[in-house]
This record gives sequence, structure tokens and C-alpha cells, in this order.
Amino acid sequence: MRQAGRYLPEYNATRAKAGSFLGLAKNPAYATEVTLQPLDRYPLDAAILFSDILTIPDAMGLGLRFTAGEGPSFDHPLRTEEAVRKLRVADLSQLQYVFDAVSEIRKALIQNGKQRVPLIGFSGSPWTLACYMIDGSGSDDFRHAKTMMFSRPDLLEHILEINVQSVAAYLIAQVKSGAQALMIFDTWGGLLPDVWYQRISLAAMQKVIQLLPKEHEGKKIPVIIFTKGGGLWLKDMAQIGSDVIALDWTLSLSRARKTLLEIGKPLALQGNLDPLVLFSDPEKIAQETTALLKDLSQAPAIKPGLHPLDGHIFNLGHGISQFTPPESVSILAKTVIEQSQALRK
Repeated sequence: MRQAGRYLPEYNATRAKAGSFLGLAKNPAYATEVTLQPLDRYPLDAAILFSDILTIPDAMGLGLRFTAGEGPSFDHPLRTEEAVRKLRVADLSQLQYVFDAVSEIRKALIQNGKQRVPLIGFSGSPWTLACYMIDGSGSDDFRHAKTMMFSRPDLLEHILEINVQSVAAYLIAQVKSGAQALMIFDTWGGLLPDVWYQRISLAAMQKVIQLLPKEHEGKKIPVIIFTKGGGLWLKDMAQIGSDVIALDWTLSLSRARKTLLEIGKPLALQGNLDPLVLFSDPEKIAQETTALLKDLSQAPAIKPGLHPLDGHIFNLGHGISQFTPPESVSILAKTVIEQSQALRK
């Protein structure tokens, strides 16, 4: 997760040329450059579009800006009923730079007439976007968003419905531009109480998925959903129509696989190494990575005749830290490849 970023020196060099994070994200040539950088350094199986989840509310007129040392914030957060009622679906014309980047990345992935790896597009979930849009910046608890949820659920529902339409349109445009799989990041779903998660975040993601194309130009477009801290809602997440469920590090892959099979939902899994393992010594990184793969290899297969490791996308359980040593990722990738091959013998 978050393949390109501040842990890579080549990314920092490109960002310096761009002048700012938004200058980087809104320039398709730079976005293409940093999307490809991890592929040139590591033996990865897919490319992930370089962008930011907050591009959507920016295209709604909320005034996105990034301040050094503070992260993203909005000039016009949705703190009043008047502001909420004025909210409109994102203007896709203001997001053309994202779609241009998707197109450029797809072209850049072609080498000797063949595509190196597939390209994954993404968006924040309607609830996660709403958290930032209401609070105006990052937060530990998103107090304003949750207060609105409890005290004025009608206003939150209005925001979520606008976000559903915006996210769906945004992802559809990414597919038309060349994205071959889609991921919905519900970073803050885990902040919600049980029942509220299903009612607020999961229901909105389901609405988005229902609006997305199942295929494009004759090829399936898989959808991945990820709720940080959402392992306890695995059975609920399995019901909304995604093809893959991504997990953080709080639920083992084998337990998740068994649970999905018990309820008749043999979905693929993604995850779920704790990103902070990458600050350990090389031996520990290899040990933890191997243990994760061995755990899944001892679980039932998602279908008869398949290997238990089939239907799993190895990944971190959340975004990689900016302080991660790049060589740690090399060890991780090497271990995944070697151990996956060994366990299949």
C-alpha cells in the first residue's frame, strides 16, 4: 500500500522538482514517474496509481491544501447546514489530471509490446472522505464528523450520498482511462461503533460498488475494499459485492479465509503485514513475512484444486511509513517470492 512515497529517495527528488505534493499529484508526467519508481526498484506484481484520496473533495470546491508538517486541510470544511446543503457532486473536469495520469501510466507500462504489470486505480470511501470534509483536516477521532453522525444524521447522509455519486463517477472515469482494478480505501471506518459501521460506511461502499462496471472492454474489473480496523466486520464486508477484502494486521489470513468459506463467500484476500515490521532487522522481516504466508498456506483453499495461497495478494496492512528503509522492502519482496514458491512445492 502506498507504493510510491517519501521512503524512496527518487520520489523525494521528483517531488522537489514538482515543488509541492499537489504540484506532483496534479502533473500527469510526474505522477507517472513516481508511480513507476517502485516497479523499477522492486519485483512488484502491480502498479498503483499515484494520487491522493482528497482529490474528490478538492473538486467539490472545499479548497484542499497541504501544509508542511501538518498534512492536508480544507479551507471550507462542512461545519454548517448551509455548507452541507450547497455541496455538489465532484466536477470531474477538475480531476482530468488524474485520468490523464492513468492513461500515461498505462502507456508507460508497455515494454516490448507487453504490459509489465496491471494498474490499480483507487478512491477514498464515502465515509473516509466525509471525515476530512467535515473536520477540515486529519484527526485522531474526527470529532466533528462523528458528532454530526449522532446529532444530525440527515446532514451526514446527504454528504455520503454526494460522495457515493462522486466516488463512483471518479472510479468509472479511471477505468475508462486505463485502470484495470479498483481499490476503495475506508481508512477511518474502524472509528465507527458496531452497527454504525454497517449503516454508515459499509452501506455507502456497497452503493459505490453497485454503480461500478463489472467489466470494461471484455475484461473483468476487480474491486478491492479495505477498512482499517475492520476485521471484526469481515462477514458484513463479504456481502457488499467486492472481489477482494484487504485486511490490516489485526486478523490472521487463515482465520479470515476460514470465516469466508464458512459463510459461502470465497473471496480473495489482501494483506496483511504490519508495516512497522519493516523497521526490524532483515532476519525478523523475513521471519514475520514467512510466518504470515505459512499461516495462510495451512488454511483451506478458496476452491477445490487450488493452492491455499491462491486468491491472496500479499501486501502491508496499511500504508508504508515515510521512515521505512528502502532496503527493508527489498527483503520483504524477496522473501515473499521465495517463500511463496517454496510453499507451493
